[in-house]
Amino acid sequence: MDSDSGEQSEGEPGTAAGPDVFSSKSLALQAQKKILSKIASKTVANMLIDDTSSEIFDELYKVTKEHTHSKKEAHKIMKDLIKVAIKIGILYRNNQFSQEEVVIVEKFRKKLNQTAMTIVSFYEVEYTFDRNVLSKLLHECKDLVHELVQRHLTPRTHGRINHVFNHFADTEFLSTLYSLDGDCRPNLKRICEGINKLLDEKVL
Repeated sequence: MDSDSGEQSEGEPGTAAGPDVFSSKSLALQAQKKILSKIASKTVANMLIDDTSSEIFDELYKVTKEHTHSKKEAHKIMKDLIKVAIKIGILYRNNQFSQEEVVIVEKFRKKLNQTAMTIVSFYEVEYTFDRNVLSKLLHECKDLVHELVQRHLTPRTHGRINHVFNHFADTEFLSTLYSLDGDCRPNLKRICEGINKLLDEKVL
């Protein structure tokens, strides 16, 4: 389930000079091919990573690259995020979670919903942003994900979970993202528009 052999060449950004092209859909498809081998298909990838989520991920890549000043690190963070999301999606859709784990799924959904609404509220209502509140919510999400996949996935994937959440919960990153006069403001606007759409559609 959690084999990652030979992944170093998988979807890495090219070293040659050229346009910075990042696509969550492309990474999702690559992860699908690793996880599902020969039965990977665009249809399955679309089922696990919808268009709105993909657009949010693309914006998160841009702001991550802006904050880290590293295209390679931003690419790695987003690749880890997509891999974790797809693996959890596959486990859930194949009824691999026990009754106790389904309870954790519901706890995670509620916490994710609370976090999503907080992200949007901090953007829409000026001067309400509190980086410590948002960071705490994201770390609580991280703990629930670790608990959920404890018996299913390897330490390597737990490392990916830490890599993703520790970045997005970093208070300096959150301050950069929410800076009223910063370069990330347009990206945050698009992220919140996408989150609002997922909230309206009851996805979050």
